[in-house]
Amino acid sequence: MTLIATLIANPSNPALTATIAQAAADALGASRTDWLAPGIACDIAVPVSMNLDDAEAVLAPLFANLQIDVAIHHAGQRRKRALIADMDSTMIDQECIDELAAMAGMREPVSRITALSMNGELDFEDALRQRVALFAGMQASVVETVLRQCITLASGGRELVATMRAQGAWTALVSGGFTCFSGPVAAMLGFDEHRANCLEEAGGKLCGTVCEPILGRQAKADALLAIASQHGLAASDFIAVGDGANDLAMLALAGMGVALHAKPAVAAQARIKLNHGDLTALLYLQGYHQSQIVT
Repeated sequence: MTLIATLIANPSNPALTATIAQAAADALGASRTDWLAPGIACDIAVPVSMNLDDAEAVLAPLFANLQIDVAIHHAGQRRKRALIADMDSTMIDQECIDELAAMAGMREPVSRITALSMNGELDFEDALRQRVALFAGMQASVVETVLRQCITLASGGRELVATMRAQGAWTALVSGGFTCFSGPVAAMLGFDEHRANCLEEAGGKLCGTVCEPILGRQAKADALLAIASQHGLAASDFIAVGDGANDLAMLALAGMGVALHAKPAVAAQARIKLNHGDLTALLYLQGYHQSQIVT
């Protein structure tokens, strides 16, 4: 099967020069470079004599000190018919639970648990219950405050969702966070649907509990399969993106799984990892040209 090496820089730092691209092509022994966006992204066809591991070994030293991502992947079924995305630190720049904790003066202990959980050092479900328990008695209206004052959309997210929807793809936001955040965020970004956990409240206050069962690592993979069944899709039709350990099953199941600015333990296991690009990188991975991106 034909392999492609896609080189991607962040649009805010278009560091991918023709010289760098040519050096990569020469190292691979490739004859052609297809530019997807000047300074930002290009494809290089990997010679059929070279396998994926060989291509990675050749390119890794060239890009070790450059702010450019290298993704080597199969050319077949490149355009995906569905997007499934994590929310916290993926489609938004924050971890919502940490922002809630900050409002209660508990950012440090909660953030510590979040970091351990996202790196796979704590069981996700137990870690979530521990953190949510600290919110017992908080005014439920704090969610609106966090949304208004703290949450920012990750760069390239609107373009990613809009472009894929314009091509007929189904888009789903699947979060280990809370529906009170995923609903508004999904609406702002234009997702077709969202799934997350439900914070329990009573009398205008948070109860310190979350509805069971918790949407965690396996539930994200199950959500992908359920969405595929509902829309007549296969797992190979999906591009998935996330950054935490609870995203790994979903990333492994999808036709193209992308770890974006991921925790170290997650990046080590992901097939494709992006450390520099923004969310439009997922479009370049699918072969979209800059002129095709919906802004």
